[in-house]
Amino acid sequence: MADKIPYKTYLTEEEMPTQWYNMRADMKTKPAPLLNPANGKPMTAEELSAVFCEELVKQELDNDTAYIDIPQEILDFYKMYRPSPLVRAYCLEKALDTPAKIYYKFEGNNTSGSHKLNSAIAQAYYAKKQGLKGVTTETGAGQWGTALSMACAYLGLDCKVFMVKVSYEQKPFRREVMRTYGASVTPSPSELTEVGRKILAEHPGTTGSLGCAISEAVETAVKSDGYRYVLGSVLNQVLLHQSIIGLEAHAAFKKLGVKPDVIIGCAGGGSNLGGLISPFMGEKLRGEADYRIIAVEPASCPSLTRGKYAYDFCDTGKVCPLSKMYTLGSGFIPSANHAGGLRYHGMSSTLSQLYDDKLMEAISVEQTSVFAAAQQFARVEGILPAPESSHAIRAAINEALRCKQTGEEETILFGLTGTGYFDMVAYQKFNDGTMTDYIPSDEELAASFATLPKIG
Repeated sequence: MADKIPYKTYLTEEEMPTQWYNMRADMKTKPAPLLNPANGKPMTAEELSAVFCEELVKQELDNDTAYIDIPQEILDFYKMYRPSPLVRAYCLEKALDTPAKIYYKFEGNNTSGSHKLNSAIAQAYYAKKQGLKGVTTETGAGQWGTALSMACAYLGLDCKVFMVKVSYEQKPFRREVMRTYGASVTPSPSELTEVGRKILAEHPGTTGSLGCAISEAVETAVKSDGYRYVLGSVLNQVLLHQSIIGLEAHAAFKKLGVKPDVIIGCAGGGSNLGGLISPFMGEKLRGEADYRIIAVEPASCPSLTRGKYAYDFCDTGKVCPLSKMYTLGSGFIPSANHAGGLRYHGMSSTLSQLYDDKLMEAISVEQTSVFAAAQQFARVEGILPAPESSHAIRAAINEALRCKQTGEEETILFGLTGTGYFDMVAYQKFNDGTMTDYIPSDEELAASFATLPKIG
């Protein structure tokens, strides 16, 4: 190892961050507020507290506090699987014959298999502290539902999960992990809720979407005494909790004396991407350093690259507040691709604002290309990546090959958000050659955009 950089760099427990970082505090243009669809006015803390935990509402609305202390109970839980490693992908570099230096922050070293546990334990903790009986949520591929069920089991909370129907059917073992941890798991849309029954009547045989599942989870929370709704992505509070990823990566790079040039994350609702880039974006916002930051999304659900920047409902049933974000329309039902965690119709309002301000880039990639990258990575680096993470791998490989052509010795960081051991149906279809690429037409998107609310 000529440059003496280790394969894996860990922080010590003493070096772990003890505060989350809030990017919004350093943003010159703040994300637009959530709006009440009934009157078009910004949602108040009181209104949001009917759905979310009180402390989480404070975090959601706080645009000014840069650093927020992590409660000791959450830090103690984090220490069961954190700090996570910053890994130098030497084998991938060799396979690509690139002068680029490739690193990944690995978030799959916990039983839930992904980064989602970072926010799940925080949200469950605040629910428990408030004295609630339990929480409701949605999940796409199942990483968030798995993480939340673990956190709720640890704290003794009930957990009701609405899982997007296509993922419920494609990923039965992730569903069973949730049930093992005590959660109830319902395929969405379902007959259990008013909004679910309405969606099924309008779209019989639908494979579902995250927007559908959100509607059902919110309705269940509002109608159940002692319950609140929690969310695994998109919201400001989630990006805040996930900043632990970027803070650790930033500290590890500092320990190595290395600065990344390009930072890449997969993008669905924004939790992983926002968490990974947070301290680096903070430096960029403050004028202290510069980085190329790339969001990678599926071509089948291209909210940043082909969406409209507008106020839209966060859910298909239109029971949630309006958020200004890059969106494909709340009624958009993406194709049943295998990156279930990246099938949300919109993007975090914070990341949407950063993208609109041209502080980061976005690209979309096709499913077969993503799985080709996943297979290449698995064969040389020894980790089977989740389909979601593999979008970032695809882009990292592309950037490394660009460096091979130009001779530039850039340092690339990407987020490996989780493992793919429950995604073998997808890998089977790729290996069998039956996986296809679906890209929505301009006409399909135009029809969806036509349904955007005329507000804001």
